[in-house]
Amino acid sequence: MEDLKFMDEALALARQSAAEGEVPVGCVIVRRGQIVGRGRNRREQVRNALSHAEVEAINDACRNLGGWRLWECTLYVTLEPCPMCAGAIVNARIPRVVFGASDSKCGACGSVCDIFSMDFNHHPKVERGIREEEAGELMTEFFQNLRVTLRSRPKWKKPTENR
Repeated sequence: MEDLKFMDEALALARQSAAEGEVPVGCVIVRRGQIVGRGRNRREQVRNALSHAEVEAINDACRNLGGWRLWECTLYVTLEPCPMCAGAIVNARIPRVVFGASDSKCGACGSVCDIFSMDFNHHPKVERGIREEEAGELMTEFFQNLRVTLRSRPKWKKPTENR
């Protein structure tokens, strides 16, 4: 099935993000069976709040296709899009979104809110749970490792003033 194949590509990008210390989210955009855009979470690396996997993949696809309307494309992402990314998907006119793990803290495709059901001029179809277990395990492992790293760091304390 093509959905599994392309979600595997998104998972590979998510693993790359994790290896670089980023939250492991990967995204590919596909048109007519070909990947036309790739993105991965890079907020820490480039120090930019907009560097989510979906936004990076949309930018790449627009560059590669020469336009901003991605109306023939499907977006595959390992984690449910946040409100910013869901808005970018609406604005890019992407008709179909496939995601792996749900995001109970920031998901905007049904978990916290559903941007795609609101009164915008575009309503992508959503497929949930494709490679959900693998995507969820990546997130769980990343945050478990992060907590261990944070606990082992020396704590900084403000120097006390002598009076």
